[in-house]
Amino acid sequence: MFGIADYPSFVIAVIVFLMIPGPGNLALITSTGKGGLRGGFASIFGLITGDQVLMWMAVAGVAALLSAWPPAFNAVQWLGAAYLAWLGLRMLLAKAGDKPVLNIKPHHFFKQSFVITLLNPKAIVFYMAFFPLFVDPARHQGLLTFGVMAATIAALTFLYGLIVVLLTHRLAERLRASPAISNALQKVAGVFLIGFGVKLALSR
Repeated sequence: MFGIADYPSFVIAVIVFLMIPGPGNLALITSTGKGGLRGGFASIFGLITGDQVLMWMAVAGVAALLSAWPPAFNAVQWLGAAYLAWLGLRMLLAKAGDKPVLNIKPHHFFKQSFVITLLNPKAIVFYMAFFPLFVDPARHQGLLTFGVMAATIAALTFLYGLIVVLLTHRLAERLRASPAISNALQKVAGVFLIGFGVKLALSR
């Protein structure tokens, strides 16, 4: 279909990829908890934009570049590790009443999620290594093939993000009545982000 090898499997792979716990999911939840539906939707579009950048970089041959020059991939890993750990540490050390680590303004949520996606090792591995496996060399139709794949990824990401945002928003409405619980959840999110950063640094 459109030069994509086993399109149903490609769809399933993208869904599984989206559901794996990681910085992207945490960005969605945190953005919605801090900025409501506007923050959540801004985060969704930030993730989608980051995904599209990574996918088209893979199309342009970045995968080959990283394979030929391993230090480039190592540099991306270290940068991602440092950024995630820095965010997590800020959230962990934040005190009640402090300015949120993730700014309430929607355009900041977009930027935060966009950067997190670009530095997310899960996303980098998917687009630079796993994603090309679904391109059928014999039936490849150039930009049409990549365009269909890009549109599929964007649509699935939006639907998944919509579900996460709506569920988080309903829960957040109840949590806002308890600042202590909200503060505790921010600390937990900070620990997870630091964990993601450490795991990324040790996986190189």
